[in-house]
Amino acid sequence: MSTAQQDILAANTSMGAVTLKVGNLDPMIAYYQDGVGLTLLAQEGDSAILGRPGKPSLILQVAPELQHASVNAAGLFHTAFLFETKADLASSVLSVARKFPNTFTGSSDHYVSNAFYFDDPEGNGVELYWDTSRTEWEWNNGEVKMGTIYLDPNLFLQENLTEAGSVAALQGNTRVGHVHLKVGDIQTAKQFYVDTVGFEVTIEYGTQALFVSAGGYHHHLGMNTWQSAGAGTRTPALGLGEVSIKVPTPDDLGALAERLRSRSVPLTDDGRELTFFDPWANSVRVIAE
Repeated sequence: MSTAQQDILAANTSMGAVTLKVGNLDPMIAYYQDGVGLTLLAQEGDSAILGRPGKPSLILQVAPELQHASVNAAGLFHTAFLFETKADLASSVLSVARKFPNTFTGSSDHYVSNAFYFDDPEGNGVELYWDTSRTEWEWNNGEVKMGTIYLDPNLFLQENLTEAGSVAALQGNTRVGHVHLKVGDIQTAKQFYVDTVGFEVTIEYGTQALFVSAGGYHHHLGMNTWQSAGAGTRTPALGLGEVSIKVPTPDDLGALAERLRSRSVPLTDDGRELTFFDPWANSVRVIAE
């Protein structure tokens, strides 16, 4: 991991909107709006933007010419939507469970967060989660302690669902907290997202998984090879279209552009945002706020 300050992303870097290529727009809007609780901010032709006012979280783009990729291909593992309170999370979980039954895939207490997992109507992974207080996170030699402890969804709803939350429409009180990718190998992922892009390692599980962040967050990006070990460059397919990252200033953007060029990573740079591809042809857009 690079320790030179100019080679590390700014502490208040965060994740921006995730773009999904979809086969059928209306069911996908319904899932994320009526289920998860995102606000439909704009819809024009074959695309839609959802999130909360001024803070897009999800961009859906119809691509009828594309097919679903193999489960073993690189791409999206899940998009993780972070809720500000347990009550907000409980309201969203109940909403999805009621309106889109059979999409729930699991739940876990990760020590740093409480997380509920679903698949959207086109099979894209979705995580809905709430962070515990940073003061409760345990760090050891630069690695954050995370676990996978069973979290009873019914008990969580019973303890955290408020009367208002259970009947009121959700107001899109969420944002993308992190994105988890399927990659071909962890060492290549580390060389790219840590040594070049400038994230810092928070957990590394050998050849199976890597979690990285900026500013001491538990992770902004997760990467694993659980299904995709050895996967090569993606071919166009439904699913992940683009991941976006927000850095605080144009200077941060410029420093990243310099790192990418020094490592011969092709990029597009208009002074306000950079676009480039990772080693598996996942599109990454970095924006200066």
